[in-house]
Amino acid sequence: MRCPPEFLDAAIQAALLGGKIVRRAGRRAHAVSFKGATDLVTATDRASEKAIAGYLAKRFPSHGFLGEEGGRRAGAEFRWIVDPLDGTMNFAHGMPYYDVSVALERDGDVLAGAVYDPVLGEMYSAAKGRGARCNGKRIRVSGRAPLSQTLLATGFSSALLDSSKTGGPLRTEVRRQFRRFNDFCLQARGVRRPGAAALDLAYVARGIFDGFWEGSLKAWDVAAGWVIVEEAGGKATDFRGGKVDLFSGQFVASNGKVHREMLRVIGA
Repeated sequence: MRCPPEFLDAAIQAALLGGKIVRRAGRRAHAVSFKGATDLVTATDRASEKAIAGYLAKRFPSHGFLGEEGGRRAGAEFRWIVDPLDGTMNFAHGMPYYDVSVALERDGDVLAGAVYDPVLGEMYSAAKGRGARCNGKRIRVSGRAPLSQTLLATGFSSALLDSSKTGGPLRTEVRRQFRRFNDFCLQARGVRRPGAAALDLAYVARGIFDGFWEGSLKAWDVAAGWVIVEEAGGKATDFRGGKVDLFSGQFVASNGKVHREMLRVIGA
């Protein structure tokens, strides 16, 4: 389905609305609550989600909603998937790498997405069949290959890190992810772990990063970034190279040229 222009406009406007709240709060000290030992949430996360949810409900009252901070609304066909403050750990510690992510999903496919960086004022956006842009200018993935010439990004979910510290049931997956991290460090030019998956994916779309992988992700971490990467000419799959399932937790994105190499490392 080719995305109607009003859907992309809504994603952009919603991300800007949340970004305004995040930017205004960015210079203040933040009271932090915990959803887990390392999973933080602030009042800014909740205020951003409330504003975005209200805006989208008013504009599209029949659409569903899924937000990281608990916002839920059933919808018949379309659903907005929102991370109101992606990179809360960075935000709470004053590290200027975080974003607001808004995407529209229909039957498991993302039709439109916007990732807004309120620190640099950069809006990454894309809609099915309409290309990807940063502040209105077309962007494309890099052409770098092979894997040894690439700069990659990844992350470790708070659930996995909590499990590794407490001896929880996910410890085996923690070891597996650190093994992959080690293997990529040995085979790529460099690997970064900035701490905001949606912005990492926007950087893949822009050609800054050449690839990204992570397990144990949530739908709001990758929904907007997925369509932005693909509309910028990149590729996104699960860990086996199959179609992305937003709720599987597995996500690999690349410039397309090194995708097979990345899958080989992940599956080794």
